[in-house]
Amino acid sequence: MSQTKREQVISHLRYLRQELREMHLGIKEDDLFPEPGELRGIIAQLEALLELVEGNTRIQSNSKAS
Repeated sequence: MSQTKREQVISHLRYLRQELREMHLGIKEDDLFPEPGELRGIIAQLEALLELVEGNTRIQSNSKAS
C-alpha cells in the first residue's frame, strides 16, 4: 500500500475510532443512543474505508497476476 493510501486509512480509522468512542460513552454514561444520521455517517465512512482498501488490493492482485 502506498504511503499516501496508508495515511488515508490511518486517518479514517482514527476518526472512526473517536466517533465510536463518543457514541459508546453516550450510551454507557447517559443511556443516550446515537441519532440514525450519526450511525449512517459512520457506516458511510466504513464503506469508504473499505473501498479504499479493497481498491488497492484489487490493483495489487491484478498486477501480480500479470
